Amino acid sequence: MAETTDVVVAGGGVIGLAAAWETAGRGLSVRVVDPAPGHGAAWVAAGMLAPVTESTFGEEALAGLFVAAADRWPGFASRLQDATGSDTGFRTCGSVAVALDASDRAAIDQLLDHQLRLGLEASRLSASECRALVPALSPAVRGGALMPGDHQVDNRALVLALIEGCAGAGVKLTSDRVVSVSLDRDGAAAGVVTESGELFQAGTVVLAAGVGTPQIGGLPEGVVPPVRPVKGHTLRLRAEAGREAFPHTVRGLVHGRHCYLVSRADGTVVIGATSEERGYDTRVQAGAVHSLLDDARLLLPAVDEWELLECIAGLRPGSPDNAPFVGPTSVARLVVATGHYRNGFLLAPITAEAIAEHLTGGEIPAPLAAFRADRRVEAARSERPS
Repeated sequence: MAETTDVVVAGGGVIGLAAAWETAGRGLSVRVVDPAPGHGAAWVAAGMLAPVTESTFGEEALAGLFVAAADRWPGFASRLQDATGSDTGFRTCGSVAVALDASDRAAIDQLLDHQLRLGLEASRLSASECRALVPALSPAVRGGALMPGDHQVDNRALVLALIEGCAGAGVKLTSDRVVSVSLDRDGAAAGVVTESGELFQAGTVVLAAGVGTPQIGGLPEGVVPPVRPVKGHTLRLRAEAGREAFPHTVRGLVHGRHCYLVSRADGTVVIGATSEERGYDTRVQAGAVHSLLDDARLLLPAVDEWELLECIAGLRPGSPDNAPFVGPTSVARLVVATGHYRNGFLLAPITAEAIAEHLTGGEIPAPLAAFRADRRVEAARSERPS
C-alpha cells in the first residue's frame, strides 16, 4: 500500500490537474490518479475561454460565474508559466460571432440583446465590420457581433504545463483508473481503490474524473452528481506553419448550426464541435467530420486549402442544467468537481481555487456557491451545441 497523502484526486483532466496544482501550492500533499493524465476531453477541446459567448438563454446564473472565472485567467496563466517556464498559449483575442444567412443574423442579434441586458461586453457588427476583423471570412457572411472579453488558451499546452507544474509542486501522478472510493467504519472517505487493485489512502478524496465520475463505485446512491457524456468531434488543421491564420476566434452560425474556428499562433486551427448524445462512444464518424468541414468552409473558404491534421472525438461531462458540481458532498471528506460541460477550461482556475480553499479551511468563492455538489437538479435544459 502506498503512503497516505492529504488529498487524492480521481481524475487528471484540466479540472483535476488544476485542483491538484493549486492544492499542492497551499502546502498539502496530493496524489492524482488517472490512466492518461492530461488526455480525455481536455486533449480534444479547443481551449476557448468564452464568458460572453457561452452566456445564453435560460442560464443567467452561469453568466456571473463565467465572468468571475475569466477574471482569474490572467493571474492563473502567469503563475503557471512562472512555475514551469512553459507557455500555455493564453491569449486575449476576443471572439467574432458571424451569421451566414438572415435567420442566423436574427438569432445572433437576439442573443446579443440578451447578453447586453446581463451587462456583458459585446457589440453588433455589420458584415463589412466582421470581414475587417477577420478578412478571410466569406463574402456571404451577413454580420454578427464582437465579444472582446472572450479569449483562448492552447488546451494541450495547458494540460502539459499543469502536469509539469504538479510534478514540480510534489504532486504524485499515478497512471491508473479509480474504480471505487474506500470508506472508513464511520462512512467517511478514506482513499481510493484502482483498477489494478491498489489502495491509495488519503485525508480527503476529490472526484474530478469528468464523465467517469458516475462510474466510480463504493458510495451511497445519490452522492455522485448526475453527469452524462456528451460527445464532441473536433478537427485540427494547418493553415500556414508558424503564422496565425486570423486574429480572433470565429463563432459561426450556419443555417442554424453552430461552428467555431480557433486560430493558434503556430498556424494550426481547431474546428468544432459537434454535440451528440451517444453514451460513451468516442469513435470518429465520417458524417460529423464532413458536417464540421462543410460549415467551416462556408464561413472561411480558405479552409479548402488547409492541411487536415487530426479528427478526434471526446466526451464532455454534461449536467442536467449545464452547470458544474463543485464542493463537499454528504459523505465526509469527499469532494466533487465535475459537470463543467463546455467550459472546463474557462472554469478550471476558479474551480481549482474553490477546491484548494475548501481543503485548507477557507470558503468556496461566492460565484460558485450556487453550484454546490449536493444541489438537486430536476430536468435538463435545452442544449446549444458548441
